[in-house]
Order: sequence, then C-alpha cells, then structure tokens
Amino acid sequence: MAEDGGGKRVLGAHWAFAAFFFGVAGYYLVTLLTAAAFNRHVGDDDPVEAYAGPLLLLAFLPNLILGLGPAIASLRYGSGPERDFGLRTRGRDLRIGLACGLLALVAGFVLNAAEIAVFGGDEVSDSPLTDLPDVSGGSPVWLIATALVLVIAVPLTEELLLRGALWNALLHYKIPPWVVLVLTSLMFALLHGETTRTIALFGQGLVLGLARHYSGRTSASVLAHAANNLPPAVLLFIGH
Repeated sequence: MAEDGGGKRVLGAHWAFAAFFFGVAGYYLVTLLTAAAFNRHVGDDDPVEAYAGPLLLLAFLPNLILGLGPAIASLRYGSGPERDFGLRTRGRDLRIGLACGLLALVAGFVLNAAEIAVFGGDEVSDSPLTDLPDVSGGSPVWLIATALVLVIAVPLTEELLLRGALWNALLHYKIPPWVVLVLTSLMFALLHGETTRTIALFGQGLVLGLARHYSGRTSASVLAHAANNLPPAVLLFIGH
C-alpha cells in the first residue's frame, strides 16, 4: 500500500497537490517552449522531413515533464517514490495491471465505436499515433525509440502525476475513493487534449484507476497503462 509521505505542505497545500500542479504547469510550459524553438529554427522553406526523427521524440518531451514534479517532490518532501507511490512491482500488481490494461483496450475500442456510430467517423478524430509512421523520416530507429517511450516512459510519467500525486493528495483530504477515481480519470482524459476522444479516454482512465484502487499501488496502474499502450506502439511498425 502506498503511503502518505508525511503530509508535508508546500504553499499551504499537501506536497502531492503542489507536485501535481507543478507537473501540469511544467507540461504546458515545455509544450510552448518546444513549439517556439521549433518555429524559430525551422523556416517555411526548410524541409521538415530532415527533422522528422527528432521531432517524434521532441513531441513527447512535455509528457515526460509530467512525472518530474511528483518524483522531485516525493524525494524532497515525501518518503521517496517507492513508499509514496508504490512503484516496486509485485506479483499482485502484475496480475491486476495486465487485466486492467486489457480491459482498458476493450473499453477504448467499444467507446470509440459507439462515438463513431452516434456522431459519424468524420466527427471522431483518429489517435495522434496514426500519423507517426508517416513522419518517421523513413528510419525504424525513431519508431523503435517512440514505441519505447509510449510503453515505458509515458505510462510512468502520467501515472506518477495522476494516480500517484493527485490520487494521494485527494485521499489525504478525505475525498471518497470513488470520487478520486472519477476525478483522476477526468483529468486523464482532459490532459490528452483530444476533444472528440474525451469519452473514450475517460472510460479508459476509469479502468486504469481501478488498477490503482484495487492494488493500492501506482505500479499496477503503470502496468495497466503500459499494456494499454502496447498495441498502438506495435501498430506503428505495421503502419510503417
């Protein structure tokens, strides 16, 4: 079971709350900085294909920042990521994580299909991963690196932020567990910024949250998230 980490306060709030807000702020700040840097160094006449490979990884840089706030805050104000978030994988975490990861895939497929049936295919956007093979620069090296980020780094950073820091902070303030599950799932959907896929992402977030809820540890939701991201990562190579 993940622990509270002492309940130390930063700017008047539980340190995990501060870590969550700093993580989100860092995400948007780095997004703006990377976009500005790219627009400054790549002119209208420059071939974007020359930058295609690095751009694949650069696109994930803001996402990696999400987990930086919780990790640093845990080391500085808490008891360390292992005790605060329960990152060391146990057998039960593996079973729950893989089961919830599979269920999240099914939930995403069903909800996306339902949205298409109701609103039509033109109104429901594809996943941003759909176009990644087209901008890989023709090199599988960049796709391999991107797949590793999708399956390892992205689940870790997003889960540290949402079902690590935010989850712990809400529990600290005695928010009912089912409300914590709903709120973190809503933030998961909104953070992706894909308006037409919000319902599907919310449903998947609920399933990933169940892994955290039933295990009491963030490692289970990290594994569930990784399992959920694995098929899209494999499809990168099929598309390529």
